[in-house]
Amino acid sequence: MTFWTTLARAGTASGDEILLRQRGDLFEIRYNGIELMSNLNHQSEDQLALRSMRRMNYGARRILIGGLGLGYTLRAVLDLAAPEAEVTVCELIPEIVEWNRGPLAHLADHALDDPRTRVVIGDVQAHLAKIETDYDLILLDTDNGPDFLVRAANTGLYEDCGLGAVAMSLKSKGVAAFWSATMSREFERRLSLQPWFWLRDDIPLVPGRADAMHHIYSCSFSAAALGQRKAA
Repeated sequence: MTFWTTLARAGTASGDEILLRQRGDLFEIRYNGIELMSNLNHQSEDQLALRSMRRMNYGARRILIGGLGLGYTLRAVLDLAAPEAEVTVCELIPEIVEWNRGPLAHLADHALDDPRTRVVIGDVQAHLAKIETDYDLILLDTDNGPDFLVRAANTGLYEDCGLGAVAMSLKSKGVAAFWSATMSREFERRLSLQPWFWLRDDIPLVPGRADAMHHIYSCSFSAAALGQRKAA
């Protein structure tokens, strides 16, 4: 039997504990004792990038990713983005960036070393509030979804003020997408109050199975970008 080994740990000013653990080929980041992410299955993180880039006809040049994680969404974006694209990654925990340059780097094929990648250490909400130019694509994977927050301060990202900031930072034909481990009717109601079209993609954790899903909420001012669909 293989046991977990703690490779590193980090803390926040508010007392949160973040652990990086390994068991064989499996890596896991835990936040206050709860599994936040692992490399066991990253199907929906890959799809967050793939579906969003496809909706942009692979033409997104200015891209924002909220939450680095294990780097899988970043890697999927880089694999599809143009050579002149700029991909900004906002990550609140500096140690997670360090881990992605160290023991986790091979998982996403050293995505932080790509010259198109720009790392911002800080809260993605604060970044959205101060930028002066708009993004073609905004991908947000900061929590386990709007109903299962990693930290209470992230609440605003999924409420009217946060959604408004995302909308204000998005180009007229751009796409914003939120990753969620669960379906959220309340979040869907809030999305409907914004001046955009939106839809939800349900992604099987294992292709071909429908008993376990993650979800991607995609939003755009352009109906064409979302296939002319709008949720009621």
